[in-house]
Order: sequence, then structure tokens, then C-alpha cells
Amino acid sequence: MTSKLRGWPTRILVTLLYLFLLAPILIVVLISVDTQATMAFPPQGFSLQWYVRLAQNAEFIHGFQVSAVVAAGVALLALLIGVPAAVALTWHEFRFRGALSAFFLSPLMVPAIVLGLALLLVLEPMRITGTYGGLIVAHLAITVPYVIRTTSMSLMTMNRSCVEAARTLGASPWHTFRRVTLPLIAPGVLAGGVIAFLISFDEAVISLFVVGPQATTLPVEIFHYVEERTDPQIAALSVVLIAISIVFVVVIERVAGLKKVLR
Repeated sequence: MTSKLRGWPTRILVTLLYLFLLAPILIVVLISVDTQATMAFPPQGFSLQWYVRLAQNAEFIHGFQVSAVVAAGVALLALLIGVPAAVALTWHEFRFRGALSAFFLSPLMVPAIVLGLALLLVLEPMRITGTYGGLIVAHLAITVPYVIRTTSMSLMTMNRSCVEAARTLGASPWHTFRRVTLPLIAPGVLAGGVIAFLISFDEAVISLFVVGPQATTLPVEIFHYVEERTDPQIAALSVVLIAISIVFVVVIERVAGLKKVLR
């Protein structure tokens, strides 16, 4: 009984901390169903009109489609680039290894606005700004480092004896990687892909430099919208994006857990 009483202060403190962290989200949810024409708290009534208007907003729908397509392409290419790079940097010794590692991770140390301007100066002469390809190339600069880091952590913590056993038994390097190494590092690879998708989908600063009329991402559409309006439609959009993120994370966790059980 005494031990249970001693645990109550910790539980209360953790509960208060969670409420503090979730309070902004709860406020956004309440504002999204308000009847007022401007964002204000506390709400004055209940209405779903802003969700109805959100479903009819062509700019937001188009921006969501662009962001989803670009993020999916970025996640796939980031994995194709980052996983081999992580294997090379983690398991192999070669000249200029440190310099190459610093090169891959350097975009994380540069301010986003500086990186966006640099990418604009590089991509503009190639005439790919304002296109899906240009957005994907720009977002790869900030997503590949995350894939390399998550994959490298999995490579450093995995048991290499399985890989050595496969090579000893005559398996080719590619067969060993596909059937042994990749399943063992799958959680790190999956985490890198998810992070790459979310970062690309949410990127606003770099996207501002390389978007165009036919390829404008959702964060940029939101930025342009709030420059002129302050209605709760933005709050409704935020709630939808939060719900999608929660579903996305839960599904990925379930899939990753299932893979761990089956391995």
C-alpha cells in the first residue's frame, strides 16, 4: 500500500506533463469546430463547416497530392541512396571515408534557408525548378542523412556472425545482403523511410525556393493561405494531418512488430 502511494506523485506529474504537451493539439481541435470566422479561443459554438470547406478547397487538395507524390518518391530514392551508403560507411574501410560521411551529413548542419537558396541556384540552370523532379532532388538533400543514420545504427547493433556464416557457405554478396543483412536491419531501414517521407511532406522552407504553379506542396499552400486569411480552416487541416500522421505511425509500428515476430 505504501509503495502504491509513493508512486502517485510520479503518475500525477507524468499526467500533467502529457496534458501540457497535448494542450496545443486539443486547442487546435476545438478551434477547428468553432463557429467564428476567425481563429479564436475559447470557441463560441460547434460546427463542421470548416471541414466541409476544407474538402472543397482545390488548392489544399492539389497541394496534398503534390506533397504525397513527392514524399513517396523522396522516401524511395532516399532508401536506394542511403542504405548502400550506410553499409559502405559502416562496414568498409576506404580512403576519404570520413570526408564522404561528412558530405552526406552536412545538409543537416546548414540553415534551411541557406540550403534552399543554394538548391535554387543549382536547379534553376537545369530548368527543373517548379517540377516534381526538382522538388524530389531538393528534398533528397535533407532526407538521405536520416536514412544513413538510422540504417547505420541498425548495422552497428546487428549480429554480423549471420552475414559471415552466409558468406562462408558460399552465398554471393548480393544474396547475403538481400536474404540476411536486409531482414536484420529492416527496422532501421523502415524508420529511415518513414522519417524521409514525413520530412519531405512537411518541408516548407526549401520548398518555397523550388516550387512552381504546377507543383506546389501543401506546406507552401498553407503558407500562402495564412498570409491573407485566419479562419479555422487551417485548424481543420491541421487536425486532418495529425490524424493521418497518427494512423501512419500506428500502421508502421504494427507492420514492424509483425515482421519482428515472423523473423
